[in-house]
This record gives sequence, C-alpha cells and structure tokens, in this order.
Amino acid sequence: MKTYDLPVIAFFKHILDPTITWSVLLLSIWLFGETFTSHYLVLIIIIFFISSYVYEHTSLYKNWRQGNLLAYIRDTLIGWLIIVAILLFLGHVTHFSEYFSRQVIVSWMIITPLALIISHLAVKGIISLQRDQGKQRSSVIVGANATSQKLLNHFNAHPLLFIENIGYFDDRQHPRISGNFGPYLGRTKDIISYVHQNKIDMIFISLPMTSQPRIQQIVEQFSDTTTSIYFLPDIYVFDLLQAQVDYIGDMPIVSLGESPYTGIDGVVKIASDYLFATLILILLSPLMLCIALAVKLSSPGPVIFKQRRYGYNGKEIIVYKFRSMTVTENGDTIVQAKKNDQRVTKVGAFLRRTSLDELPQFINVLQGRMSVVGPRPHAVAHNEMYRKLIRGYMMRHKTKPGITGWAQVNGWRGETDALEKMEKRIEHDLYYLNNWSLWLDVWIIIRTVWVVLNRKNAY
Repeated sequence: MKTYDLPVIAFFKHILDPTITWSVLLLSIWLFGETFTSHYLVLIIIIFFISSYVYEHTSLYKNWRQGNLLAYIRDTLIGWLIIVAILLFLGHVTHFSEYFSRQVIVSWMIITPLALIISHLAVKGIISLQRDQGKQRSSVIVGANATSQKLLNHFNAHPLLFIENIGYFDDRQHPRISGNFGPYLGRTKDIISYVHQNKIDMIFISLPMTSQPRIQQIVEQFSDTTTSIYFLPDIYVFDLLQAQVDYIGDMPIVSLGESPYTGIDGVVKIASDYLFATLILILLSPLMLCIALAVKLSSPGPVIFKQRRYGYNGKEIIVYKFRSMTVTENGDTIVQAKKNDQRVTKVGAFLRRTSLDELPQFINVLQGRMSVVGPRPHAVAHNEMYRKLIRGYMMRHKTKPGITGWAQVNGWRGETDALEKMEKRIEHDLYYLNNWSLWLDVWIIIRTVWVVLNRKNAY
C-alpha cells in the first residue's frame, strides 16, 4: 500500500529539507566572502531536486515518524553521501566544479547533514509538546477485524498522525471479538448518537465488502455533519504483491499484483542497475579475464555456462555464469549442487564459495535481462516444480531477477534441500518487492560483500 504522507512529512520532503540544504550553501558562501554567481544558482536548483528525490526514497521519514533515532541519523548521513556522490560525479563529468570555491563546497557538505538532523529533532520536540497538550483528532472504528487492527497498529507506530482511537462499534457480541480495539462502544446503530454527543472527528469503517447496504446507511447518516468518514477496503485479504490504490485517468482502482517499479521508480531502478553494472564490469574486467582462463584450463567445456531461467513477467531468459561443474545441465531435470558435489571442479568450488561465478551476470544486467538486486533466478525446471508447491511463488517474477537479493543476504542462499528453505527464500523475496527503495538496494549490495566474505551455504 502506498504510504499516505502526513502534512509534517510532506513539509519535510518538499520544503524544509531542500530549504535547509541550499540555505547552508548560501551561508557558506557568505562566511567565506564568496560572490553569489549564476553557477551557484544552478547548483541550488540541482540540489533542490536531487535532495528531495534521494531522501524521499530512503527510510529516513519512516524512521523519523517511528522515533527510531539511530536509524534516522544513519539514513540522513547515508542519504547525504549519495547526494554528494551524485553531485561530485556530475561536477567531474561536466567540469562544472571548477566554478565553485572548494572551501565553500566542503563546509557545505559537512554542515548540511548536521543542520538536517538538528532541525528534524527540533520539529519532533515541538510536535511532541503539542501532542502532550492534547491536540489530537478523535476517531472510532466501525467493525473489529484484521484490517481495523492493522490501522490501529499503524496509529500506535506513527504517533505523529495525531489520531486517538476512542473505541469501536460492532454488531457482534463483545466476547466473540478478539484483538485490541479499545473500549467497546456499542452496535452500529449507536454510532450516530455517540459521535454527536462526543464530537468525534473521524470514523473508520472496516466492514466486509458484502456489507455494502450497511456501509451506505452509515455514510448517509453522517451526510449532514462535518465528521470525516473513511472506508477501509480489505485489499490485503488477497495477500498479493503491492496491493495499492491507484488511478486510471480520474477513476480509482485497486491494484492487487503490480510491480514495485512503476513510474519514476522504474526509471531509478534501471538507471541504478546500468550504473552499478558498468562500474563493476570496468573494475573487475581483469579479474574476469583471469577467471575465464582458469576455467578453460581446469577442465574441458565452455568458459561461460548458459542456463534458462525465468525473467520479468515469467518470460524465459538466458543467464550467464562462469562454468563451475564438469556438466552443463539445462534441461527439464536439474540437480542442485550439494556439499562435496563431485560434479564441481576445483576452480569451480572456489568460484562458487566466493560467488565469483556470478560475475558474468552483470552482462545480463546491461542486456536488460536482470537487475543487480532482486529475487535470485531459479532454473526453469525448479520454477515449474515450486510454483505448484508454494503459494505466491510466481509473484517474485513481477520484477527482473537479481544477482543478489534480500533472501541471500539474510542467509537463504545455496541449496534448498527442503521445501521450508525455499518457502523462506520466497518470503524474503516478496518482502523485498513490497518494501523496495533505492536505499534498500544499496544496503543489500553492502551486505552482499559481507556475506560473500563469510562464504556460507554456497557449494
């Protein structure tokens, strides 16, 4: 579900953070006695758009809402490093950096993240003071079920929503209801009188879709009031990927299986894939040539092993790896590599332990077949088997397969000799797709290096 921005979060994203960022730059220019030129004006415009976008696509504001101070500071600093890296890269390739004072730029780069952290903490203190003074909106729930429980959990996790749950209404008898919904306030027929007497600000209706007549009756009862009414469609009962409300033209629709890389997110994902893949291939090309030579001399057979896999939307693709076995199985029956597998060559054993056999897949990324980060591709034969055994298995193919992924950095890599292991892998893949961000991709890449160095579960 797409997150609804609180007014204060929207204020941070679109006004406060960009303003602080370029204001610190102006302050640095003034402190060092530099002249404000048109080049600085162009830099401010670039900073405004880049900083807004980068921080919006990290977990910064989520951690700020939840009061996770250490994670918030971490995301602020890492997000700022990404912004600085982008600016330095642009400055280098365009030679635009020659027009700025080094003292001004360095001081600006150091002071800005500190100013962002201090300003956010100050705003949080002011908001907490207002909350303590009772400036919250009152709400009631109509219908005690899993959907309304999720909403209340969201209220508790995000105190900056300033919504206080007074209790709930439900036509079922109170002892039959399990969950923490607050005080029981009565049946649905009692809503109108209670709301008027207690001046309730918000009503959240969480009734089954089959209860349309009752929902319509409740809405009509409040048509002559100023109480805000919200309907909670239980789109999560379908348990599919990226359940969210969207629009086609001006018509609202509910998506129950959309790829996370839609709109600008898709552009960011593709651009980051090409950037990472190009840099890695340039840096590691000498190593790849040495590996190719070692594979060729160690055993007969091709240097590159080509295997059929499922790609985006379940379409078949060809994935490259350095050959690590004496066989090149690619048919309807494929036996996974196991510990002490006799088919693995001596060079292949080293390549598999260090994951160096995966390096040719960066070529797949440049071909548009794969992503640097995403669910790992399985052999076609394994896909056909597991799609019948694991619910939601094929939803992982709503994106391009990745060279590394969330499942792999959390220990679910290597042999899946039990169904439970594959289920855990799929669980992590779907978590990644439902929570994707550019920052999550960067974090997975960093953790991948650590996992590779530990050399676990790869045979």
